Amino acid sequence: MATHEYDPDDNFDHAFHAHGGIDDEDALEAVAWQFLLLVNPDDEDAALEQFAAFQRGLDEAGERADPALLLRDATDWKAGFHVAEDDAQGLMEVLDELAARWRLRIEWPLDDDAREAPDTSILLHAAFVQLRERSFCLWTVETGEPTLAGWITRERDMEAMQLVASALGMPARPGIG
Repeated sequence: MATHEYDPDDNFDHAFHAHGGIDDEDALEAVAWQFLLLVNPDDEDAALEQFAAFQRGLDEAGERADPALLLRDATDWKAGFHVAEDDAQGLMEVLDELAARWRLRIEWPLDDDAREAPDTSILLHAAFVQLRERSFCLWTVETGEPTLAGWITRERDMEAMQLVASALGMPARPGIG
């Protein structure tokens, strides 16, 4: 596999093909790199570390590689999240961790008298609204499993993330669906 230096300011249009997919390894790596830059704004070192993990996973998986799963694994608890859909505590912890990268704090809608945490959809909505107020966007992606997964980007990068996620075959959307 070729290892490339990707310019984070590079316009990644060359990695997208008219038929809406990625058809070679170099293009896949270019789009994966752009994804990692979007979920690690202002932290190219973290993006490089996660890109190396992505490349290792790609090498190990070979033809069976699922780029979305490899990126999810490379970013989990660093720039993304993946928790059981009923794991309210885990969701709050990972989103607190991700938001803290920008010195942000999410005020969770917790009732002191309640025995259980709110439903995860309520937590996702609260995080989405509060992050939007600070010019960030919480994304969720369909996993095909009883799990919740996603990441946070700057709000100004929403269009770029839509393109990148689509090219990677990730059914992603801002907020919850």
